[in-house]
Amino acid sequence: MQKRDIRSYVIREGRMTPGQKRALDEQWDRFGLNVEDGLVDVSFEKKSEIVLEIGFGMGDSLFEMAQTYPETNYIGAEVHRPGVGHLLQLAATHDLSNLRVFQADSIDVLTQSIPDNYLSKVQIFFPDPWHKKKHNKRRLISSEFVTLVRDKLVPRGILHIATDWAPYAEVISEVMASWTPCDIPPRVETKYERRGLKLDHEVFDLAYIKLDDNLSHQ
Repeated sequence: MQKRDIRSYVIREGRMTPGQKRALDEQWDRFGLNVEDGLVDVSFEKKSEIVLEIGFGMGDSLFEMAQTYPETNYIGAEVHRPGVGHLLQLAATHDLSNLRVFQADSIDVLTQSIPDNYLSKVQIFFPDPWHKKKHNKRRLISSEFVTLVRDKLVPRGILHIATDWAPYAEVISEVMASWTPCDIPPRVETKYERRGLKLDHEVFDLAYIKLDDNLSHQ
C-alpha cells in the first residue's frame, strides 16, 4: 500500500501541560516506539497477544484497557503530542508493563513497523467521520486500509471499529463486506463515545475476523 497523500487527520497541537512534556522527555525510552527503527521488536514482560489501537486520542480508554486486561499487550498509535504525553504519564504512574506507544501516522506504523501476521486485534474507536461530503476522502477506513490491516493480523485476528456516525457505519459495513463479522470484543467507554451519547447519537460497534476466505485483497 502506498502512503496516502491525503491524511485522515489534521494536526491540532493544542496546549501541552508541563507533566505531558516531562513524560515525553523522561518516559519515551521506556514506552515509546519509533517508526524509523523499522519492524518492532518489543520485549513485553508477558508473551501474549498484541493489540494495536489506532488513534487513541488522550489515551484514557487505552490506559484503562491495559490496566483491565494485564494479560494482553497493547501498542497505541497517535499523532497528537498532548495525548501521547498524557498516556505516557498514566503508564509511568501505574508502572504498566503491557503498553508501548507510537507518535506517528497509522499508515506509517502499519507499513514500516508492524510485521505481517503479528497482531491479534486492531481497534479503531471513533475515528473522525469527516461528515462533510467534500471531506469524505479523508476517512481512514477504506478498502486499501483494511487490506493493509488484514496483512498485519494473525489468522483469526480481529478488526474492531466503533463509530457514532451512522453514515460512516454504513460505509464501513460496505468496505468490510468481504470479511466475516464476529462477536464484539469487550472495550471501555471513550470520551468521544460519551460526547456522542450526550448528543443522542447511536453507537455502532463493528467487528470482523480474519479468515482464509476473507477476500479483502481487492
